[in-house]
Amino acid sequence: MSDIPTADLNSPSRPFILRCPVMKVFVIIPAAGLGTRMASFSAGTKSKSKQFFELNGTPILIHTVRKFATNPQVSEIVVALRQNETAGFLEQTKRENLRTSLRVVAGGEHRQNSVANALASLQAADDDIVLVHDAVRPFVDNQTIDGVIEAVKKYDAAIAGIPAIDTVKQVDRTADGAVVLATVPRERMVMAQTPQGFRFGLLKKAFAEATADGFMGTDEASLIERSGAPVHVVMGSPRNLKITTPGDLSLAEFYLAQEQHSKAG
Repeated sequence: MSDIPTADLNSPSRPFILRCPVMKVFVIIPAAGLGTRMASFSAGTKSKSKQFFELNGTPILIHTVRKFATNPQVSEIVVALRQNETAGFLEQTKRENLRTSLRVVAGGEHRQNSVANALASLQAADDDIVLVHDAVRPFVDNQTIDGVIEAVKKYDAAIAGIPAIDTVKQVDRTADGAVVLATVPRERMVMAQTPQGFRFGLLKKAFAEATADGFMGTDEASLIERSGAPVHVVMGSPRNLKITTPGDLSLAEFYLAQEQHSKAG
């Protein structure tokens, strides 16, 4: 006998509606890094954390949060921060009137620790979707976000990426410098971006395995790959810039000016 409830067609009561659980999309933004490549540029500023450098008077991290807060598919945003930066960040977000729920968790020593802390805080079902996004990629667009979400619905794991443009060389690093070993076929290379998206259950399993083995990956996809699951690639955007050096800030200011001009027009 079927366990699915049925409606009594002769009943005068309101029509029967079968409700299915709604899949949720969570966004994790690890933002506890110091940004060592910005250290020389940040001398004399209040913070050396690159995610708190300002673009047009607003911290990069806030610009990034805005992109996900305006996406209607996102249910909740969790930001992993260092303790001494939490209060200031929360004060800034109060002025944002964000549509999406936002929480802060303690960041870890490494990106993987920060994401693990955020992952452990989620009230999520195994089929829910978790996106992990770099705090300093403030120019991600809805097309990329939605593309990753749709790919995760279909494949369980997906990342944004763009084709490699430059010739890629495999090298051997020696005391005298790097020596080329081979030229890697460019058509087989992609430059990984974020967001990276996964089913919650799959990501939780991959993190548990990595923790048990003491493995530290370069990104979340590397943990999924290690776990044996395929990771699909969704076309990202060259504008989805990761701000890691002082030179990137100038380009970011240019991109932001273009965005604002486009909105004004």
